[in-house]
Amino acid sequence: MGDDVHLNPARAKRVVADVPLKSFAWSSWPAYLLAPSKRPAWLRVDRLLGAWGIPEDSPAGRQRFEQALEERRGAEEGEEFKPIRRGWCLGEEKFREELLTQLSERMGAEHYGEERAETAEALAELIIAEELKRGRWQEADVKTRPKGDSVKVALAARLRAETTMTVGWIAERLAMGTRGYLNHLLYRRRKLGGE
Repeated sequence: MGDDVHLNPARAKRVVADVPLKSFAWSSWPAYLLAPSKRPAWLRVDRLLGAWGIPEDSPAGRQRFEQALEERRGAEEGEEFKPIRRGWCLGEEKFREELLTQLSERMGAEHYGEERAETAEALAELIIAEELKRGRWQEADVKTRPKGDSVKVALAARLRAETTMTVGWIAERLAMGTRGYLNHLLYRRRKLGGE
């Protein structure tokens, strides 16, 4: 990739292993990690971010970009990839959320398994957080309010309409009893016209 030049200070032993690449003053690399308003106007980072699959020129995206280059540097120096986790995505939680948002907007037939499941769950959690905020509920309220609470039933109906989460998952996440009981509540809501 076009970022190989940014590894040259490490390759030339101008930057020792425990010092980040961005500390080398005679490189444009530190400018790539700055917010767009603080970097030189001539510096284009979009192509390089795109080549690394980083969806946004955001603080989380730039942090992931820096981590990726440091990991590549470590691999060249013969180190193991210590920070790699199992899964479909590497990076901090904020970067993962940005990817999930992008995936949920562009999910196609070629996406499956873990990507699809995690995207659906992330969307469901965003809806839950939005509704808790709107109702001025705390997360603890989900567990302590009655199973048939009208707000919970409305939230469950929204999750069924806007996500692919199962009734079982929703019942467990919202502390609404069994899948069968939640189905009964949703049926009753539809019958009473509370879509």
